Order: sequence, then C-alpha cells, then structure tokens
Amino acid sequence: MNERILHTEVQQFINDNLNTDITSLLLRGTSFEGVYTKEIVQQIEAKNKCRKKLPIWFQTEGIYYPKKLSIEQTSSEVTASYKAELVSGRSLADITGGFGVDAFFFSKRVEHVLHCEIDEVLSDIAHHNSQVLGSDNIETIARDGVALLKHSERKYDWIYADPSRRSDTGGKVFLLGDCLPDVVAHQELLIERAGNILVKTAPLLDITQGLRSLRHVKEVHCVAVNNEMKELLWVLQKGVQQEPKIICANIHHKGKQQFVGYLSEEEVTRREYSAPKKYLYEPNAAILKAGLFKLVGRSFELKKIHQHSHLYTSDALIDFPGKVFQVEDCLPFSKKQVKNTFKGQKYSISTRNFNLKAEDLKKLVGSQEHALRQLFFTTGIDNKRIVIACQRLG
Repeated sequence: MNERILHTEVQQFINDNLNTDITSLLLRGTSFEGVYTKEIVQQIEAKNKCRKKLPIWFQTEGIYYPKKLSIEQTSSEVTASYKAELVSGRSLADITGGFGVDAFFFSKRVEHVLHCEIDEVLSDIAHHNSQVLGSDNIETIARDGVALLKHSERKYDWIYADPSRRSDTGGKVFLLGDCLPDVVAHQELLIERAGNILVKTAPLLDITQGLRSLRHVKEVHCVAVNNEMKELLWVLQKGVQQEPKIICANIHHKGKQQFVGYLSEEEVTRREYSAPKKYLYEPNAAILKAGLFKLVGRSFELKKIHQHSHLYTSDALIDFPGKVFQVEDCLPFSKKQVKNTFKGQKYSISTRNFNLKAEDLKKLVGSQEHALRQLFFTTGIDNKRIVIACQRLG
C-alpha cells in the first residue's frame, strides 16, 4: 500500500481522470514523486468499478482501492446490506475479509467485527478504509482465518465465510469442496467456534448438493438483485433440528420481493395446469433458483401452463413476486403465422421450454426490443408449442 497515493494532489488527479482513456494515460504518464503511473491507473480502474457497485466507497474521499479483481470479487452494497440483516450480537469473525465491504455492513449490526485477510496489502487497505469510513469496531488481522480459529479458543456469536471460487491456476470453481477455504472440511471447527455461521457461495451451486455437503443448515437464502441471481447464503446454527427454510429474495429499486418455502412442501404439492388466461406470471430469479415451482403456484392460487415452462396464469390480477403480464393473444406456433402476425412489431422475445433459440426467433420476427411488450415462445398443457403476446404490468 503506497500511502503517497493518498496525497491531495494525487487524489485530485485520480478524480479528474476517472473518464480518461486508460491507454492514453499510460502512454502520457504522470509525474508524482514516489507514485508509478500504473498505480494511479489501478486506482482509477478500481474506483470506476465501485461507481454503481459500492457508491459509499466511490463517494467517500480518501478511500484506497486494491486491484480491480478484488472489487469484482467483493459483495455489492446491496447484497452486503442484506447479509448484515441476518446477523446480530457482540462478535463476528469474517474469516475471508477481502476488501472489507461485508465487514463494514456487519459492523453496523455487531459490536465487534474481526476482519481476517491473508493478503497483507489487502488487509492494510481494508484497515485504512474502515478508519476513513468511521468503522472503529472493525479489527483487521493479516492472517489466514481458518488457521486463526485453529490456534485460538476464542468464541464468536457469528463466523462469516466467503470462500474464493478460483482455483490455484486462476480458473473458476463452483463446488464447495473446491473453494478456499474449504468450509465443508472445516465446518465442525467453525460451528465449535461460533453458534452461528453464514456462508456465501456462488449462485450456480446446486442447493440440494449444498445441503448434502453442509450440516447444521437452518436457512438457505437465494438472493437476486433486479431479477439477477447474485448469491446463495447458508445460515448454519449449532444443534438445529428442523428442515432448512428456503428464502427467496429479489431486491429492486422499489423494495424487496420475498417468498419462503420448504423443499419437502415442494415435493408433496400437486401441480395444476391451465391454458393461458387473462394474466401471465413469471417468478423472479430467486424463486426459479430455489426450484419452488409447485409451491409458488399453490401459494398464489395460480395454474401453470406446462410442467416445465414455469409460467403461471390466472383470470384475476394478483400481487406476485416476479413479472406480471396481461395476455393480449395466444397462438399455436408456426413460423408462417408468427411472421404474418408479429413481423416488424416491437416485442422483447423470451423462450420457456421451447426448442428454438430466442436469437433465431428474433430473426424470424424481425422484432425490435420493447421494454413492456413481450412474446413468450413456450409449450402449452397439450405439449404443443404456442406463442403468448402480452403487455408487462407494473
């Protein structure tokens, strides 16, 4: 960590050149004593990564930025805030500290937060930034978090782990046992040192597989932001007996959609089907990830249009955790009829349980994107292909 980067004139240069072409800046160079141009470029690139993802950091003067990969791998403010709502108490150990975003939000809910980061430079950066941000209850230690737990009898109310999903060669991995640290191998150590554990995993991890790997699971949170899956969160609690609760949360600018269920409920719920009625419903990404397809239909008294389409319908308009459409037309699919009916009109095109790709259908229709008008190419209850034209509501 080069503290000269924090000098007023260097910080002003960084702010003045946030929109400057990086290549031209590298060629032109800078002339600050003890500061290399590539260091300034690193600050500019990383700060720009924070503009939308971490606005508190972006807007705060005196923040020191790590390599942009560390910014890419960190939680966003939105998801970090969600995680902080799950914890409470006097102490929390973040054993995979990183840039310190999660620790910052945990510090708003917990009296003392221990930030462990094996990379000494990144640990120094996190410490500096926590001071700048006024989080005096965060203690930073440049040490392997699991090793610290092994060599200390200290107990915590919570332990948080966000295992790295990159292999030694830099490739991405998704299985829990392939991530570092290996929380599967060390879960008994974790549960011994804290009664509550929070683990963040890749959204691609299969929930059933995760439940086979982890013990003591109390809750699984499927977290989406603006209908895009971002994180799977696993809440472990020592001595828990009941079946894990599956919590689906989709966070958007108007608030948060939430749906809760159990996998055992999903298994015994009956499916009910219907041809498209007046309204069409598409569950948000968190519900789709959780696989609570029958349960969401039963909970909102909706009928599916096909077992594998995951689109629902009703005659009455309801408040639903997902996208809601008013059906304008429903036609049997044929290339000729689709061309004659929709050619050149403005529609967004989606496929659900359909044997043609959306890109090919866009060429067939020649349609331009539309924010509210939608064509769903899917399969109906009689296993025949259909096209549903609809208007997005809300």
